[in-house]
Amino acid sequence: MTNYFSSDFTLGILGGGQLGKMLLYETRKFDIATRVVDPNPQAPARLAANHFEVGDLLDYDTVYSFGKKCDVLTFEIETVNVDALEKLESEGIKVYPSPQTLRLIQDKGIQKEFYKKHNIPTAAFAKYNTKAELQNAVEAAKHDFPFIWKSTQGGYDGKGVSVIRKEQDVNDLPDTPCIVEEMIPFKNELAVIVVRNPDGEVKTYPVVEMEFHPEANQVEYVICPARISDAVAAKARALATQVSEAFGHVGLLAVEMFQTKNDEVLVNEVAPRPHNSGHYSIEGSYTNQFEQHLRAILNLPLGETESKVGAVMVNLVGAEGHTGQVRYENIEKIMALKGVTPHIYGKRQTRPFRKMGHVTIINSDLAEARKIAEEVKKSIRVITSEYKK
Repeated sequence: MTNYFSSDFTLGILGGGQLGKMLLYETRKFDIATRVVDPNPQAPARLAANHFEVGDLLDYDTVYSFGKKCDVLTFEIETVNVDALEKLESEGIKVYPSPQTLRLIQDKGIQKEFYKKHNIPTAAFAKYNTKAELQNAVEAAKHDFPFIWKSTQGGYDGKGVSVIRKEQDVNDLPDTPCIVEEMIPFKNELAVIVVRNPDGEVKTYPVVEMEFHPEANQVEYVICPARISDAVAAKARALATQVSEAFGHVGLLAVEMFQTKNDEVLVNEVAPRPHNSGHYSIEGSYTNQFEQHLRAILNLPLGETESKVGAVMVNLVGAEGHTGQVRYENIEKIMALKGVTPHIYGKRQTRPFRKMGHVTIINSDLAEARKIAEEVKKSIRVITSEYKK
């Protein structure tokens, strides 16, 4: 086995945002040497990496030359140059998850067709290359209102996704390749994190429930375990495993799902990396998602995925009307609450709905944890330092 610990082995991470930063907590724990590249000189991961460099993740030469300095390469964001990753892989650099997996996931249209091909239940959809094509389909009454519009590339945290309620809404959309999905009447939005190593060992985390902000279309709360029946939980974990097998990925795969009114489970979309829906695991699980991702990509035995205790995660996002130097108002109040741990991502500049951190609340009583989470949400505000009451 390769000696990863306290050695010359180097793990490369493409992207230095908060996911990269939290992954580096674990590389520091194991004393694994790291290189990180990110376009932002102030990226949150810059301080914990052994080597940090500034570079464009979509630039072929940048990604290729960075990868040549590493033994294993992973990423914390999907918008990276896949051609460079394929070249590196062909030259013996291990890339996990693989460039092939990333190609399937980067484009939401290709991702949806992949589900269809592999008989993975998902919302009915249609693909359009231009806005004009979509407008023609709407005029021909091919879609019932309301429906969901998604840009096939570049969408995240609620961006690149719109609910289309009337014909006029289509005119306001950007002219970009897109998919249109049937609107699913669902009870819950769920997620399951699946982990797989190169030897084919596979484990799933418990099902989590996600509550979304109605305006920003971002996750506000993640609740683990999800407040669903054992039968639905088993169905969701089995479906996540089926998706994982179809992709044959290595590392973490977060599978977002809908639980319908009839208790069917449909795949919404996936992310091949540590994910917002797994942050609760830092305090709540025997093996947190970031350590698990490391174990998987280094082909080490996978850790225990079950929870130690019930957990609720609250996302900290920039308050509306605040852009500039950040200040966390009332953080000392939430730290006085039972079972509360804040995580501050290290972004100096806030703007409305920007993810700036998260707070985990752990409690053996999930209802109590949810109540404290509500108090956290009401108390803490991510504002600008100039703000005066």
